[in-house]
Amino acid sequence: MFVVDQGLNKITKIANKTFQELGIREREHLQEWIADNTECLGEELLIIQKEFDGFDDTNERLDLLALDKNGDLVIIENKLDDSGRDVTWQALKYVSYCHTLTKPQIKEIYQSYLDKNMTGEDAEENIEEFFNGEPFQEIALNENDQRMILVAGKFRKEVTSTVLWLIDHGIKVQCFKVSPYEFESKILLDIEQIIPVKETQELMIKMTDKKRQVMENKELNHKRYEIRKEFWGQLLEKFNTMSDQYKNVNPNKDHWLSSGSGVSGVPFSFVITRSYAAVEVLINVGGQAENKRIFDALYQSIQDIEKNLGSPLFWQRLDDKKSSRISYRLEDVNYFNRDDWDKIIEFLCKAMINFVRVIKEPLKQAAH
Repeated sequence: MFVVDQGLNKITKIANKTFQELGIREREHLQEWIADNTECLGEELLIIQKEFDGFDDTNERLDLLALDKNGDLVIIENKLDDSGRDVTWQALKYVSYCHTLTKPQIKEIYQSYLDKNMTGEDAEENIEEFFNGEPFQEIALNENDQRMILVAGKFRKEVTSTVLWLIDHGIKVQCFKVSPYEFESKILLDIEQIIPVKETQELMIKMTDKKRQVMENKELNHKRYEIRKEFWGQLLEKFNTMSDQYKNVNPNKDHWLSSGSGVSGVPFSFVITRSYAAVEVLINVGGQAENKRIFDALYQSIQDIEKNLGSPLFWQRLDDKKSSRISYRLEDVNYFNRDDWDKIIEFLCKAMINFVRVIKEPLKQAAH
């Protein structure tokens, strides 16, 4: 690594150091840096546990346990200047321990991590936010293969050879070389993915067995999307005979279907999940403060709104989130169960008309 002196039009080499020389420790420093900013590994990950030791009949601990955007578990093992000979075997053991973790167990592990760090946050809400608002019931966790990420200053040949063999046989492994430098009393850190080489990673994946488990998951998602589109088609067919609100809206693959409310950034939506159906208004006009102001203004009229509707609403200010939500729900229904469809559609059609009737004008007033 070099630093550029533009005045002299020259480059000067920066001193390459070892972690040992700099007094950097694995758990105290490197592990914390990665956990704090997983984008150093080239993607956004959700860290759900550090030094995880929840394995039966063993006291072994894996460094970092995370979720990726596909819902796969990611086992991250960190070493400093030398990977050692056994890091691949070590990571494989942890993968074998983690592959049986269920969705409730993952939630429990993450909640334990949050509680230990006294964040006051809720695991389910954080997971939903990580998956862009997808309801927790809809999110598939650890249903595919697990992944391994190995981080070290130097990888021994026996490690890289094993990793390449694993990749060739469809096991998802990445190696990141981490190199510390010292410049003007500051420590610089270069983190580079060396296996698979970033530029050829996609090609290497295509040369495996096409990721059988990933393909199966895609088929499952495709089935889910097709069910949603079919359901929305039937809903719109009925609702459009009762209201013009969704006349220009087409069925889609999402678990929600939105239309305008007359206030920018505050759509009305139908919502379907595996445990409830709802009509809702999502307040997301821009800044968090403005969203909370609109919500609070509406909440001041809660008695009049719920009296006019004839039913209580579900008010979610979501103090630690940017947006806020108000919904009218039907519990204990599942859009995957076609026997529930008539009941859900009947509720959603009537609920949306009444919901809009009682909240549209108060919403306009609150937004101005």
